[in-house]
Amino acid sequence: MTAPGLAAYAADESRSEGRRYEEPKTVYRGEYQRDRDRIIHSTAFRRLVYKTQVFVNHEGDLYRTRLTHSIEVAQIGRTVALALGLNEPLTEAICLAHDLGHTPFGHAGQDTLNECMREYGGFEHNLQSLRVVDFLEAKYADFPGLNLMFETREGILKHCSVRNARELGSIGERFLKRQQPGLEAQIANISDAIAYNNHDVDDGFRAGLITLDQLREQSLFGAQYDEVHERYPELEDRRLIYEIIRRMINTVVTDLIDQTRSNLDDVAPASIDEVRLADGPLVAMSKTVFDQHVSLKKFLNHYLYQHEKKLEMTAKVQSILKDLFARYMADVESMPTEFSSAAANKEEAVRARVVADYIAGMTDRFAIAEHERIAG
Repeated sequence: MTAPGLAAYAADESRSEGRRYEEPKTVYRGEYQRDRDRIIHSTAFRRLVYKTQVFVNHEGDLYRTRLTHSIEVAQIGRTVALALGLNEPLTEAICLAHDLGHTPFGHAGQDTLNECMREYGGFEHNLQSLRVVDFLEAKYADFPGLNLMFETREGILKHCSVRNARELGSIGERFLKRQQPGLEAQIANISDAIAYNNHDVDDGFRAGLITLDQLREQSLFGAQYDEVHERYPELEDRRLIYEIIRRMINTVVTDLIDQTRSNLDDVAPASIDEVRLADGPLVAMSKTVFDQHVSLKKFLNHYLYQHEKKLEMTAKVQSILKDLFARYMADVESMPTEFSSAAANKEEAVRARVVADYIAGMTDRFAIAEHERIAG
């Protein structure tokens, strides 16, 4: 029996695999609501306020951080889940948790830490986010981590190698069986991409790294620009760009809901189990809008992420993380006691994973300050 208000193919906590460690139910909150609350109260979530998206934290107070990005992803995800009769608290929990394992300095930080960890199993922020909620958060007396529900953990782990999947038990099985996650996880995944594209347009424009003329060549942006400019011909750039971006988000999200509803009508899954067996993700945009979305993503990669000013900062932060990794590997006592104790007298691979856990948990400004400290 599906919970009231939920579609038959939605995630339902009454049919969930539950938590890794059994806990008594609460009176006034559902299990996915508890997950969301645990994520919000976690140390890793608070640190996201000082972790970068595109720009390093000290480059400006108005640019997006991992925290504001996660909130924007959750806002989009909740809208889609509600429109489709899916589990809104679960969707929100996944969206808020998806970046908990991200390094300082954005993707440059992840790529650098992955390079440092190449001989020790590599580093991937989705897997690290799961590691954070399963092991690294130290809040509760009865278990490590946050002890989240299976579906929340499933949604956090968007990507996973076959090698790692084999070590993860039931949470890794879908990667071995080539199955899909639940619809709520699919929503969180695509909401992440939508939020990225649109707020990076905003941040990149305000930083002066991309221009209106460049953006107007993108059909998704250009169509909204023409509409806004015709209606408000005297609007200054600050409000102009916001009016365009909010229309872009509405266009993409509306299309996503309509196309997903059509996909669900065609496949007609009777349960979340049938969603998992689908040939591909059922949460998707139409081809026209998806092509526009991908085109904008490629544009941002070329003109924003590869901008010479961005690459100059990338080189600096890569040097910082490499220096930190080398120092901690050579001297684990340079880390706080909880990490140095976990790494002391361990084989090299174990020591490297502890060092990666410590560095990945740093904020931008703490990593910079710590680098200055160890450099004397």
